[in-house]
Amino acid sequence: MTTPPPPDRGSLPIGTWRQLPAHRSWLDAEFARLLTFSDDPHHPLGGFAWLAADGAAVTSEPIHTWITARMTHVFALGSLRGLPGMTPWVDHGLRALEGLLRDDTHGGWYAAVAPDGQPAGRKDAYTHAFVILAASSATVAGRPGARPLLDDALTVFDERFWDDAGTGVIESFAIDFSDEEAYRGANSSMHTVEALLAAGDVTGDAAWHDRALAIATHLIDDVARRHHWRLVEHFGPGWEPDLGYNADTPDDPFRPYGTTVGHWLEWSRLLLHLEASLPTPPTWLTEAATALFDASVRVGWACDGDPGLPYTLDWEDRPVVSARLHWVVAEGIAAAAALHARTAVPVYEAWYRTFWDHAARYHLDLVDGSWHHELGSDLTPAGGTWQGKPDLYHAVQATLLPQLELAPALAPQLAATP
Repeated sequence: MTTPPPPDRGSLPIGTWRQLPAHRSWLDAEFARLLTFSDDPHHPLGGFAWLAADGAAVTSEPIHTWITARMTHVFALGSLRGLPGMTPWVDHGLRALEGLLRDDTHGGWYAAVAPDGQPAGRKDAYTHAFVILAASSATVAGRPGARPLLDDALTVFDERFWDDAGTGVIESFAIDFSDEEAYRGANSSMHTVEALLAAGDVTGDAAWHDRALAIATHLIDDVARRHHWRLVEHFGPGWEPDLGYNADTPDDPFRPYGTTVGHWLEWSRLLLHLEASLPTPPTWLTEAATALFDASVRVGWACDGDPGLPYTLDWEDRPVVSARLHWVVAEGIAAAAALHARTAVPVYEAWYRTFWDHAARYHLDLVDGSWHHELGSDLTPAGGTWQGKPDLYHAVQATLLPQLELAPALAPQLAATP
C-alpha cells in the first residue's frame, strides 16, 4: 500500500528541507530555545521538577524519575551540541539519579519521590528505560559517575525487568520487587528499545541491540502485523492482547484505551534505527516501518475533520480522545525524516513538511516557551491529559533526529560531530 500524500499539499516537493542550511539553522535555533525554556527547572529536593506552562518548577508535584532522566538526557545532548550552561544541569540530574531517586536498600529507582521526601509509586520498566537512556547520554558527554550508573541500570534491567520469554519487559513491581504486576505494556517495551539501542552503542555490547530486536519482533512483526498495523498497547501477564483495557479511562496519560497513533509513528522510526544498528537486519523492519507510518496518516490525520493526529483511536479507527498532543506530531516529524532518509520517497518529505508546519502553527509557544503539550478540539492549549509542559524530551529530539543518521544513537553521533 502506498502512503498517501498530505491533503491539500499540492504536488510532492522537490528537494529536501533537511539538506537546506536555513532549515538546519532553524532546527538548531529551536533546539536551543527549548533547552532554555526554564530559567531554573530543578526541584528543591533534587532532580528536575514538573514544569508549568511558563517554565516554572511545580514543586507541589512529586519528583518523577522519568522526568529527571529525560531532562538529564536532553541536557547531555545540549552539552554535546556545545550549548553553554547545559553541563551543570547534566550533573544535577545525575546526582538525583545516583542519590535521591535511587533505592539503596532494594536496588533500582523509585518511580517518584513525593514533596515530603518519601518514595511514591511502584518500580516500573518505563522509568528504568529512561534511567538507561540518561546514563548512556551522560556517559558520552563524559560526566563523572555516568558510566557506573549505566552499568548499574543495565544490571537492574537484566535481573528484574527483562521478561525471560524474550518478548518484552515486565511492567512493574512493588518497591521491594515483590508483587509483580499482572500486566504487560507496549509503551514501556517501546522506550526500552530506544534505551537498549543507546546502551548498545555506548557500551559496545551488541547483546543490547539483540534484546531490542526481540522486543520489536514480538510487538511489531507478530502482534501489530496480525492487527493490520494497529498497535496493541495493553496485554495480560502472558502477553495476550487486552483490547478493552482502560475503556473507562480513555485519556490516561500512559495507558489510554484503544491504540495510540503517536506510538505507531514512534515505532516506525525506532525500527529504522534498529535496522541501521544491526549487522544483518531482518528485511521486515523497513516493511513494518513503512506500514505503521502509512496506517497512522491514512486513518489518523484529520480523522475528526480538524488538522493533526488524535491521541487515540478505537479498534474501528474512530477517534476516542481527539486531543492533539505535542509528542505525537514530534514523533511524526522524526518518523517522516527517518523514512525519507531510508527510502528517498518524496511523500515522506511532504509529510515531514506538513508535520513541521502543523507544529509551528499550533504547538510552538513563542510567548512562554517550549511547546504546548496538549491542544483541545479547537486547536488551542488544553490540559485534559497533560497539565503544563512537564519536560522537553520529544520536542528536543524532533529538532535533532532529522539532522543525523539513523545510527548510532543521538549522543554518540553528536560526540562524533566536528
